[in-house]
Amino acid sequence: MSNTKEILTNGTQVYCNTEHRFGTDALLLARFCPPHRAQRAVDLCSGCGIVSLEWHDAGHRGSCMAVEIALEGSALLRRAVQEQVELSHITPILADLRGWTPPDAGLYDVVACNPPYFTSGQQSASAARATARHELECSLNDVCRCGARLLRDGGRFAMCHRPQRLAEVFAALQAARLEPKRLAFVKNKAGGTPWLFLVEAQKNRRPGLIVEPDVLISAGAALYGPAAQK
Repeated sequence: MSNTKEILTNGTQVYCNTEHRFGTDALLLARFCPPHRAQRAVDLCSGCGIVSLEWHDAGHRGSCMAVEIALEGSALLRRAVQEQVELSHITPILADLRGWTPPDAGLYDVVACNPPYFTSGQQSASAARATARHELECSLNDVCRCGARLLRDGGRFAMCHRPQRLAEVFAALQAARLEPKRLAFVKNKAGGTPWLFLVEAQKNRRPGLIVEPDVLISAGAALYGPAAQK
């Protein structure tokens, strides 16, 4: 399987292939919840590592673990890290998040996840693509429970998902003691129907949700965060 190389805004290289690639949703997620420069972070369901690599490209230099169950996806990130010495703070982890608990669990500042979106419907003939899109290897509850295990009190957990599952996502977050604090809908144009939402929750915090302005996608570009400023 041949690999391709993408270059992020500030020069960070990302390796992809036909089964492990990234889209606008992953970039939006990374820009929605950037860790502060030295904070400890985890990228769950990391695929080719796009969230952790986009964080680095934007200036993050703290410890970052990228957890992926697929060997091929984790290997793509490992290649990127090996070939770019400045990425030494990123550690690819080949693991099933359902049973993964590092020794320093409970001490992380930021956890993000671009999870599988679907519980039913037609699945890809590719096992890797099917696992990435359908809840075959982990569920919403699994993802939220893992995030809660990793975070310190007050730590941030962020996720992107489809609007049809908004109620389920909020229920899973709250069941894991992750209180939703920020919510933004993603649209192709103002007044359009959202096709994605971004949510950030905090561990063991009181209720209090802020609904932020819609994120608009224009001419294929994600208008969110510093990249959207003119």
